[in-house]
Amino acid sequence: MNISGVVLSGGKSSRMGTNKSLLTLEGKPVIEHITNELQLVSHTVSVISNNPSSFDFLNLDLYGDRYLNSGPLAGLESAMYNIGADVYIFAACDMPFVHKDVFNYLLQSLGEYDAVIPIYKEKMHPLSGIYTCNVLPNIQQLLANNQLKVRELFDHINVKYVRDFGHISEHILTRHFFNMNYPDQYKEAKRGSH
Repeated sequence: MNISGVVLSGGKSSRMGTNKSLLTLEGKPVIEHITNELQLVSHTVSVISNNPSSFDFLNLDLYGDRYLNSGPLAGLESAMYNIGADVYIFAACDMPFVHKDVFNYLLQSLGEYDAVIPIYKEKMHPLSGIYTCNVLPNIQQLLANNQLKVRELFDHINVKYVRDFGHISEHILTRHFFNMNYPDQYKEAKRGSH
């Protein structure tokens, strides 16, 4: 099974006021923390961004959206269209503390499903889910119809929702699903990274 790790960095970062994925934690850009962790669970790691030159320093494959201004769903489409893998592990660029144990747990839950979507503390996290290559035609159909919500995809595919994360500690889970959209959350991340 060929597994591709993908960081979605296509957002405008309007709430943060600067590119979230290039903010530094412990002397490294946030996106580097994420790609390093994805490399522990994937055969390849890529970044989806419409400003790829910002990420040249990572020395990873970079792809832009093929459907412009269409949100995260277009990021999923670009990854699956450009990267030949069986399974895709996605991570949003504003989740600095993603953890390999959570990704591995989701991978083990995949079975015959088309996607595994974590739900943590009643919040669904479609952008840190796992998807198989089978869903690409469904995504393209939604984009063609200008239906841009990732959740609409789940009406058309076989999804396993994971609410119980087995023996993974609450500390790891809280950090894994932490995302920073606002400057205050970046400050919190800087405090929590030690």
